[in-house]
Amino acid sequence: MKSPFHAALATALALALTGAAAVPALAHTHTHAPSTSATPTPAADPSTRPNGEALRKAIEGLPNDDATAALVRVGGKHGTWRGSSGVHDLVTHRRADPHGRFRAGSTTKIVTAAVALQLAAEGTLDLDKPLQHYMPDLFPRPADKEKRFLPIPVRSLLDYTSGLKTGDGFDDEYAHRYDTLDPRTVVASAIAKGPQHVPGKEQHYRNIGYTVLGLLIERVTRDSYADQARERIFEPLRMRDTYFPGTDPRIRGPHNRGYQRMERPDGTTRLVDVTEWNQFDRFAAGDMISSTADLETFTQALFGGKLLPPAQLKEMLTRPRLAPGVPEATFGAGLQYMKVNGKKVWLKTGARYGYTNMIAATEDGSRTLVYSVNATDAKGEGMNPVAERIAEAALS
Repeated sequence: MKSPFHAALATALALALTGAAAVPALAHTHTHAPSTSATPTPAADPSTRPNGEALRKAIEGLPNDDATAALVRVGGKHGTWRGSSGVHDLVTHRRADPHGRFRAGSTTKIVTAAVALQLAAEGTLDLDKPLQHYMPDLFPRPADKEKRFLPIPVRSLLDYTSGLKTGDGFDDEYAHRYDTLDPRTVVASAIAKGPQHVPGKEQHYRNIGYTVLGLLIERVTRDSYADQARERIFEPLRMRDTYFPGTDPRIRGPHNRGYQRMERPDGTTRLVDVTEWNQFDRFAAGDMISSTADLETFTQALFGGKLLPPAQLKEMLTRPRLAPGVPEATFGAGLQYMKVNGKKVWLKTGARYGYTNMIAATEDGSRTLVYSVNATDAKGEGMNPVAERIAEAALS
């Protein structure tokens, strides 16, 4: 029987890619036992503390076919748990760095949402105004007898209901991993395709809305998105490992290597080192580099009410009402909603080549989870087995 996490998260995961350039096989690596630590709250009911045994089992035996390393941090009111497992790389086989940085993927979107909602609280950005008001050069107003976009409220970018289609990218992304694709080009190609549906009527998880949102933040602040994220989020929270690399394909600072399992023409697979990759086109939707410590700080600050006023935090945790007959919305402003054993949980997954990640918290902030798994199928259709075990152990 499949875990509820598998079904709930599947829609947020992207399709696998193919590539080349093999690396050493997993069969010749050395397994390291998980390195863990736990700090229970003395007055806490033992049943509410993080399940250390289940968490250790979730990350033991790495590297294996599914992942080469895993970094986990569980926190909240009832104690903490820290763990890491696996190897830094498949050449030296030395232990994984528990403080390593990684490509945060779509967890970037929650930072983007927080910046946008801060601007809304300040009156700089009106969530009810259409993109055509702020960006008439990109989103022309409807013209008679032309198939143009209806007014697209800013809010619809946040909750994935804009109707925008996915923009064009490289056909073979691995082959172009050192090339630069400007996010404005991606947005222009999406707009040229026309709308998929009337804004607000359906919810479809895509990067494009948050790519537009990053450009919109730049438009209304007259500043770069990266600078706004740094000044509003990273510096106040002292997130020293977190930054936007721009066109730099490297991960600066300590990090564990990322590998992707890719298929050969004959149907067999090999692992490819995908640590270096220029992902500037992901921009405000997925280009951030961070660490589990920084993302835990961010998650606890967000759910602790330190980043957003109450009205804007409520906005983030509100799912839109969609058209009759359309499946119920599962996302609020960036975050995905789940109910686990009666607990309301909000989360966001992220996957870039070689790395799959999650930030999650119960709505009351009593339990938080951040993990980064060096998954060999980070762009696969399903949830990585190691990541799934971590989520179940931490949130069930």
